[in-house]
Amino acid sequence: MRVERRSTLTGAHGAEGIVVVIDVLRAFTCAAMMFGYGIEELALVATPEEALEYRRRDSSCLVAGEVKGRKVDGFDLGNSPREIMEKGERYFSHRKVAVRSSSGAQGAVAVSGTAQEIIVASYMTAAAVARYIRRKEKNQLPVTLLGMGLEAREPSVEDERCGDYIEHLLTNRAYDHVAAVWECLQDPLIAKSLRGERPHLPKEDVILCLQRDVFDFAMIGKPAGNSVIVKAIRI
Repeated sequence: MRVERRSTLTGAHGAEGIVVVIDVLRAFTCAAMMFGYGIEELALVATPEEALEYRRRDSSCLVAGEVKGRKVDGFDLGNSPREIMEKGERYFSHRKVAVRSSSGAQGAVAVSGTAQEIIVASYMTAAAVARYIRRKEKNQLPVTLLGMGLEAREPSVEDERCGDYIEHLLTNRAYDHVAAVWECLQDPLIAKSLRGERPHLPKEDVILCLQRDVFDFAMIGKPAGNSVIVKAIRI
């Protein structure tokens, strides 16, 4: 299996084959948790206005996400796993959600014109992602692991280590999860969150985002106009 590693929006341009768009902190951890609580589908968009348009067309649609890490005025939710836990399953069950985020959603939209298949991923779904890709192995498509990083501009440790883990599951390349988590905890921005110095990214979000293989589904995206529509497929 041919696995290519790329990062940020720069790496998203021209990405082909099965493209795994990775956003651990926090968009695709949030996506996994919302699917775990029973949402039907997720629409990933590039702008807040596009997200709000989904609710204008369907008043039952939730609107979630952030700009520069902070919840957008008029959105139902920000981009916080803690907030999703606090809302609970009854809030999400059988709903649709439109999401705008600064990294993950941007990456999914950016690759929608060139990828043969789009998977959005975080640590929570990594093993299911690898199983899904293994089932596609006979198609001989290349696999691109795309860590979206900080605001899609610079690589982030958590997305790169999650990419390492998925690559390990696909190719048996060496991977040490304890060392990966330790490296994440030493990152200056993550450490600030753990100390409570970034209120928009609480420590609970970091802890939840570093949990691996929580769910038995992969989140598969399909281009739809300017959006990418994501559904959960159990593996």
